[in-house]
Amino acid sequence: MSELRWEPPPSDSGGGPGRGAVVPERSAGPDGPSRWSIALLVFVMIGAAFALGIGVMRVIDASDDYGRVLRSSRDGGSPATIPAAVQPSEGDDEQPGAVDDGGRASRFAILDEIVEVLDKDFVDPAKFEALDAREAAINGIIDALEDPHTVFIDAERYRLASEDIGGSFEGIGATVNQVDGAIVIVRPFRNSPAQQAGIRAGDVILEVDGESTEGWSLEQAVAVIRGPKGTDVELLVRHADGEEELIIVTRDRIVVPSVESLPITDRGGNPVADIGYILISQFTEDTRGELLELLDGARNAGLTQLIIDLRGNPGGLLNATVETTGEFIDEGVILRQIDRDGNEEIFRDDSGGAGVDLELVVLINEHSASGSEVMAAALRDHGRAVLVGTTTTGKGTVNVPRRLSDGSVLYVSIARYLTPENAPVEGVGIVPDIEIAIPDTGFEAGQDIQLFVAIDYLRGEYNPNAANDDAAESEPANVEAEDGEQQSTEPEGQSQSDSEE
Repeated sequence: MSELRWEPPPSDSGGGPGRGAVVPERSAGPDGPSRWSIALLVFVMIGAAFALGIGVMRVIDASDDYGRVLRSSRDGGSPATIPAAVQPSEGDDEQPGAVDDGGRASRFAILDEIVEVLDKDFVDPAKFEALDAREAAINGIIDALEDPHTVFIDAERYRLASEDIGGSFEGIGATVNQVDGAIVIVRPFRNSPAQQAGIRAGDVILEVDGESTEGWSLEQAVAVIRGPKGTDVELLVRHADGEEELIIVTRDRIVVPSVESLPITDRGGNPVADIGYILISQFTEDTRGELLELLDGARNAGLTQLIIDLRGNPGGLLNATVETTGEFIDEGVILRQIDRDGNEEIFRDDSGGAGVDLELVVLINEHSASGSEVMAAALRDHGRAVLVGTTTTGKGTVNVPRRLSDGSVLYVSIARYLTPENAPVEGVGIVPDIEIAIPDTGFEAGQDIQLFVAIDYLRGEYNPNAANDDAAESEPANVEAEDGEQQSTEPEGQSQSDSEE
C-alpha cells in the first residue's frame, strides 16, 4: 500500500531543515531586510510550492490510497475518513501515513493483497485461475448477511430476469424453484418446449450441458438454461420416481400471459360451467388489465363464483399485486410494509372493484411466493376468500434492484411486509384454510385434488373426510365457524421463490 509522506523543501545548508515551519531570518539592522534575506525568502517560498505540488500529485495518483478514497467519494461513496499525511517524527526515519481502519479503501484494499498473494503462491494455480475471485468476494459478503433475497447478479443475468416482467423471453418454458439447494421444476408451461421434450413437474435438474448444478443459485440456473431461440440445452433430470433421464430441449420464444381463464373439470371428469377459473402466473404491468377482461367475461356469463389459482406464482411487481388484489376488495388495507428504521407504509385499496361481488376460493401451494402471498393473505384477512392447498413459500421481503457501475445488479432487501392483520410472512408463509396436498403423480394422472376441493366447496359439497381419502398427505380443516365467519390459522413453513426459464 502506498504511503503519504510530508516532504520538506530542499535547503542549501548541509543539515536538514527544522521540523517546524521554515521562517526566513530577519536582519537586525535598521535598514530592513537585506537582499540576501529577500532572496532566501523567495527561495524558500519556491521550495514550499514545489513540495506542495508534489503532495498534490501524489494525492491524485491512482496508486495512492488517498486518491482512491477521493474518487470513491466522487462516485457516490461516502468514506468514513480520508487518509492524511503525517508529519515526520523527531527520529531519523519518517513514519508512514496513518489510515483509519474504518475507511472504505483501507478495509477493502486488503482483498487486493490477498488476491496477489494467492495468485503468486497458492499451491494449485489452476484452481485459483478458474476462480472468479471478484464474484467470490462479493458473494461472501452477501452470504454473511444470511438473507436469501439479497443477491448479486451480473448484467446479462439481470437482463434475462427483467424479461420475466415483460411477459416473454427465450428459453425452455418452465417455472423452477430452489428446494433444499436443488433446482426443481415447478411446472412446465403448456405446449412449451420443456413439456414437449418430457420435462415434468417435480423434476430435479442435476446437470445442465454436462455441468453439475450442485451449489448453483436459482438465478444462475435460470441464466444458464435460458438462451437464444433455436438453440439446444441438455438437462439431466431426476424424475419423482427416482429415474434419471437426459433430455435435450430446443429453446423457443416463450410468451407468458400473466392471467388465463381455462376450462376445468370436477372430480367426476365433468366440465365445470357454473364456476369460473383464473390462473395468475405472475404479477406484471399487464396483469390487472388482463384480469379485468376475464372478469367482464365471467359477468357476461352470469358467473358468481370464481377460483383464483396462485399455485407456482413467484410474485412480481408490487404495484401490480396491490392493484390486482384491489379488484376483489371493497376498500381496505392490502399490505403493510416496514422499512429498516421501523417506519410503516400502508398500501390501501379504494372502494369498488370488478370482482367484489364474486365468491372466491384461492389455490396456493409451497411455490406461491411474494406477491401471490400478499394477495392470498389480503383476500383471507378481509373475509373475501377461502384458501385451499399447502403452506406458501414465506417470502415476505421487498427487494429492489440497485444497478452497479459495471451493469451488474445487487438485489437488496429494503423492507419486510406484513398481512393486513399484521401477521409476518417472511420465513413463515400463509397457511391455507383447507390444507391438502397433491400426490407426486397427481397432476399427471389428472387428479388435481386441490382444484376438486375448491369446486366442491363452492358448490356446498365439500366433505373433509372424502378429501382426506383422496390426498396422499392432507390436514383438512373446517373453515366455517358456527356463525359462518371464515377462520384463519397461524402460518408456518419456508421455501424459496420461483423463477422462469
